[in-house]
Amino acid sequence: MNRLYPILFILTAAFSYAQVNLVVTTDKNDRDFRDDDPIVVNILLEVAGKDMIQQTPLRMFDTSRFEVVASGSEQNTLIDSKTGFRVNRTLYQYVLKPKKSGKLKIGSASVIVNDKLYHTEPFDIFVSETEKKVIADKTFSDIYLNVEFEGNEVYKNQPTVAVLRAYSRNLNSFRKVRNISFPDQDNLTVRQISSARSEIEPAGNISSQVLAVFLVYPSESGRLDIKPVTANLSSEKSKILSNKSKIKVKSLPASAPAGFKDAVGNFEVLLSHPGEKAEVDKPVKVSLKVRGEGNFDNMTFPRIKESVDYRFYTPKVITNTKASRAGVTGEVTADYLIIPQKAGPIKVLTDPFSYFNPQTGKYVDLGSREVLLEALTHNEILAARTPLEKVNDYTNTVLETVDSPVLKTTNLRVEERKTLNWNTVWINLGLMLTIVLGFLLFRKVRRAAAASENSRRKDLGTIAETESEIRARQLTDIGVYEPYLRQLNEDGQYDRFFQTIEEMDAALRKDYGAASDEEFKTMLEKTRGRQLAETYRSMRQRIQIEKYAPVHTHEYISELLDEAVNLYSQIKK
Repeated sequence: MNRLYPILFILTAAFSYAQVNLVVTTDKNDRDFRDDDPIVVNILLEVAGKDMIQQTPLRMFDTSRFEVVASGSEQNTLIDSKTGFRVNRTLYQYVLKPKKSGKLKIGSASVIVNDKLYHTEPFDIFVSETEKKVIADKTFSDIYLNVEFEGNEVYKNQPTVAVLRAYSRNLNSFRKVRNISFPDQDNLTVRQISSARSEIEPAGNISSQVLAVFLVYPSESGRLDIKPVTANLSSEKSKILSNKSKIKVKSLPASAPAGFKDAVGNFEVLLSHPGEKAEVDKPVKVSLKVRGEGNFDNMTFPRIKESVDYRFYTPKVITNTKASRAGVTGEVTADYLIIPQKAGPIKVLTDPFSYFNPQTGKYVDLGSREVLLEALTHNEILAARTPLEKVNDYTNTVLETVDSPVLKTTNLRVEERKTLNWNTVWINLGLMLTIVLGFLLFRKVRRAAAASENSRRKDLGTIAETESEIRARQLTDIGVYEPYLRQLNEDGQYDRFFQTIEEMDAALRKDYGAASDEEFKTMLEKTRGRQLAETYRSMRQRIQIEKYAPVHTHEYISELLDEAVNLYSQIKK
């Protein structure tokens, strides 16, 4: 056994003031290993003092995730001849082999001395797989995929760019790659930046082409193994896989601010309202906006705090972000309807918000944002109106409630003629004769058409054709509902609007034999694809949320109606 480390431990313990010293460390204090490297763990127990009695043997850490290759121990005792001071030192050494790669934990070792428990702090080590050359599958020896990370070391929740590149000797093979899919992993969030393919780059007898670019957000620290990216070849049923890749994720610094909720990047928070007068028990719009650059896809956004001075409903969230190689930039806005519960000044506050800036390596605490509302009662608002506003309000009330007077009309008289106008008589007789002849001709054409229809009815066709014709005549006509729904929106009859749109949805589901939204979504997923089914589910959910919202806006209802009509039209195609 190497005696250098026991000597180092002894020297370290000599300068320690503690009477019991227990230390666990790896060889050379290394924390990064490969799966074929032996892991040497040293455990030093030092008990100093003649009155110190070790009551239990040393309890080792859990080694179930390792294979114990070898183990041993060495013990010595030092006694001062003048003072009788005694030091018992025991060194344990284990040689371990990890059973799997990834982040593994070296647990605590403990011992009881003089009725007191002493233990070590656990720590993590990182075991990576031995690098292997990327070799294409023999079945697809003409092309293989490779994932390249532009940054192999990032902070937790900091994005890194992953580039999927294909290599082949045959230029025609690049056109066969279809259905590229990044793997689903619990510790990763992936957002595609671009699916545009680059120009083919020749390099000797092998050419390469970039097929897609992704943003990858790691949500767990340590060395992460990234599963292979999958794709299909247009001429083959089997899939091709890319290489396995790894990234090292650094933990965020300790002592994060109280308002930190996984936001990594550079952000600012704004809270605003239109500045209009607020009335007690009447809603007023307040907007909470987070904008900047960072992990918009997996961070927790601040919210407005609850208060006895006001109440609010679930906000309408509008996301406007764009992904690029530099990261995700843009803004997310949450529009709240705040309903004051008392008169006077009301302070609307948000939760504290902070973020970690990976460029500086520091946390930034933005604190809370606030906006002040001056809430008035209905009588106070009426009293605060200007004379011109009062006149306009009175005029509008009169126009809406008072009937408009009927204008007097003058009856026109045709003077009687004492002599007969024969020209008028002949013209009237000609008109009557034309009408009679037209009626006879029309009846003749109708009879001929009826006879032709009877002859066609004799050929009934097949049962399937008849059922198809009946089903086609019974399909719901979206065009019948649309103008009526728009008129209800214009008139502000929102209860009738949502009742009618439910009737239209039920009629459409009945056409396809679905009794519920879930059954209809399942049928759409099987027959029309998952994307259309998910769009239908999202649209139905938005309708239900808007249906029970306390305040409806004409613009949002129009937008919702346009999306519903467009979606139902796609389903009927």
